[in-house]
Amino acid sequence: MEDDHLMTSEELQQFLRVSARFVRRLVSERRIEYVKTGREVKFPCRAVAEYIDRNRVRAMTRAQLRDSLWSER
Repeated sequence: MEDDHLMTSEELQQFLRVSARFVRRLVSERRIEYVKTGREVKFPCRAVAEYIDRNRVRAMTRAQLRDSLWSER
């Protein structure tokens, strides 16, 4: 992905393999950065990468999970 490239809603939908409704919900809830050009909504590739990174769930062992749960208390 190029940093300065803007993805359309359809491209984002295909890239994430989600529905058009999900993409519209991301925009309406402002969960992803976007640029409006007239009536069209476009997404910077950098913003898509940040969205994926924010929602990544890291793998952990049971011991790591237990330790993280106990440290939150």
